[in-house]
Amino acid sequence: MSIELADKNRFNKIEEQLGALHKEISILSKKKPDDAINEFKLEFINQVLREANAALDENYLPFADFTTFDKDNLPTNSDVVMILAQYLKCFYRQRLDAPRSF
Repeated sequence: MSIELADKNRFNKIEEQLGALHKEISILSKKKPDDAINEFKLEFINQVLREANAALDENYLPFADFTTFDKDNLPTNSDVVMILAQYLKCFYRQRLDAPRSF
């Protein structure tokens, strides 16, 4: 597999993971938006966010000063939904701006 194809596959995988996390946490957020996310879920969310930060070009990152959630200050379900939605939009925008790459 070429490096370019590997990068495309990685980008697509991360985008799909972000979408799946967004869907799952949105369900939790509708029931209890102000409940803190548990540490188990947060570890996986942060893992995908780290990969997303590496996959996005710098000018497509949703927030200059955000990389991952602080495990010592657990975010709420609605906080996570908001951030994941921003990342999904940035993945979409990067894909639109570089259609030949994907």
